[in-house]
Amino acid sequence: MGQPTPARNGRDDDAWWRSAVIYQVYVRSFADGDGDGTGDLAGVRARLPYLAELGVDALWFNPWYLSPMKDGGYDVADYRAIDPAFGTLAEAEKLIAEARELGIRTIVDIVPNHVSDQHPWFRAARAGGAERELFHFRPGRGAHGELPPNDWTSEFGGPAWTRLPDGAWYLHLFAPEQPDLNWAHPAVRQEHEDILRFWFERGVAGVRIDSAALPAKDPRLPDLAEGRDPHPYVDRDELHDIYRSWRRVADEYGGVFVGEVWLPDSERFARYLRPDELHSAFNFSFMACPWDAARLRTSIDETLAEHAPVGAPATWVLCNHDVTRTVTRYGRADTGFDFATKAFGTPTDLALGTRRARAAALLSLALPGAVYVYQGEELGLPEADIPLDRIEDPMHERSGGTDPGRDGCRVPLPWSADAPHAGFGTEAAREPWLPQPAGWAGHAVDLQQRDPASMLALYREAIRLRPAFGDAPLTWLDGPDGVLAFTRADGTACVVNLSGAPAELPAHTRLLLASGPLDEAGRLPQDTAAWLRA
Repeated sequence: MGQPTPARNGRDDDAWWRSAVIYQVYVRSFADGDGDGTGDLAGVRARLPYLAELGVDALWFNPWYLSPMKDGGYDVADYRAIDPAFGTLAEAEKLIAEARELGIRTIVDIVPNHVSDQHPWFRAARAGGAERELFHFRPGRGAHGELPPNDWTSEFGGPAWTRLPDGAWYLHLFAPEQPDLNWAHPAVRQEHEDILRFWFERGVAGVRIDSAALPAKDPRLPDLAEGRDPHPYVDRDELHDIYRSWRRVADEYGGVFVGEVWLPDSERFARYLRPDELHSAFNFSFMACPWDAARLRTSIDETLAEHAPVGAPATWVLCNHDVTRTVTRYGRADTGFDFATKAFGTPTDLALGTRRARAAALLSLALPGAVYVYQGEELGLPEADIPLDRIEDPMHERSGGTDPGRDGCRVPLPWSADAPHAGFGTEAAREPWLPQPAGWAGHAVDLQQRDPASMLALYREAIRLRPAFGDAPLTWLDGPDGVLAFTRADGTACVVNLSGAPAELPAHTRLLLASGPLDEAGRLPQDTAAWLRA
């Protein structure tokens, strides 16, 4: 992995991940280095100084591997090759090295549940080869095998089975182009351990595990309708042996894991974070929580409590590539997030949402643990409305057109207000792969860099000041209803006013940072947060 990189957050080098600020890069929409309309590694490399100035400790890259892009790269055809739309393996190695020189580590994305239907294994399986054992192939039900083998449904809607011309059915919990792997087969386990080594040897510091609770399946593949417990494919006990073997690989290189684990049971969730399994997992209860003081406090308390028994750090995230952008979500009547409630035409107050998103940024960055920032959150980007004929996300098509899909949070970033396509890098005559809405240039980096009151300025200053909170646990302060207030190290405090009236600040010697101006009486306005030296 090369020479150790100095920790930007002041932590011991080996423990950098416990309190890191990690920036999520959706390469396709970050920056276009060659002008073809698609973001690429050259674009990221050119913008590394921007990321260093932002102050982040690491970059998490969504899949950048060879892929037909039927699900935004989460349909991987070859883990050892970079998709030509993004660049080359040599460029990826240069990017990893150049980022490390700036004190920024790299986290890559691995998708263990499935591969692309263009993966060599599945192409051989489709042709009837022995590789079918690496997937879940079954005969159909019904008089002529015309019915799916069981009643499972896809995460994207519709059946979780597709029938081949020879009559055999194969399982895909996501799109038909994403066949599920059979993790009971030793070749599947060996291949993924080899993939981990491949990327650790190229200098990556960590791996994000997509849909980490799904890969293991009950070999009987029973129907779900009977309400089975344990679940036939979610949170199977067999997963823990898989991740313990992965952990042994990571420990050889000093690498770390973060799992995408959506589970309501806190005890089951914590099992993935035992000392010999994953280092951390995403905290989705906080991300999906409505803008409500009591519910946010409960989410924070429960998150810290479920991590405490295993000594793992919590993670905090407001948005990602799958979720409605924060300023839009917080500007709606329903400020929580649920995939089932996404709909076209939801009324939104962006001024209100932006004010709340600024306060939420200071809240999340003040909490103990690691923080993930999705690209464009630091610019206050709203969710974009994508023309129906330009939507690429399979969630839209599989829903029968009722779900707007996830492309609205994946629109290419605006860098320069006066440049074509807001400086994304695309040639003037070629539109980016997703269209930028009217007014997008108003969020451009170059404008925000000149504005001390911008969202970008707030994020930069908050990340710079964040080490003042140290590693101390959180201690809640008494306050009026609707106000969240807590202290961390050396009396550093965070106060967030979610009530309907201005709130008095607790006694303090210095106002370190606020998400908006105080009122004339020095009080904290509604939907505003402040950091204080108590």
